[in-house]
Amino acid sequence: MRATTVPEYIQAAPPAAQPHLQRLYAVLKSAAPQAQEVIKWGNPFFVEPRFLFAFSAHKAHLSFAPTEAALEAFRKGLKSHKATKNFLQIPYDQPLPEDLIRRMAEHRVQVVAAREDDGFW
Repeated sequence: MRATTVPEYIQAAPPAAQPHLQRLYAVLKSAAPQAQEVIKWGNPFFVEPRFLFAFSAHKAHLSFAPTEAALEAFRKGLKSHKATKNFLQIPYDQPLPEDLIRRMAEHRVQVVAAREDDGFW
């Protein structure tokens, strides 16, 4: 059975992932309390009314996707983390960088609220 809600998605994730996913979910909900939570392409997305951010669970890490523009805006703070053009990867054996993720999520909410063209949706 495929998850249809974010809590179902977290429950179906590997046991090692669940604590990180629960904390990440709480941080994102606090940053975007009005956002609609949906499962798209099998992963949790937050939308208000445009895409804010998404995340996904993997075998040994989770990926947080706040958009390429948001990652670029926080590139200096990402130096000690593995980040690609589109994702921040957080291994389950490392602490969740909650403050950094909160700031990035709040940044996305502000960008979308201001309807700034960030090149995504």
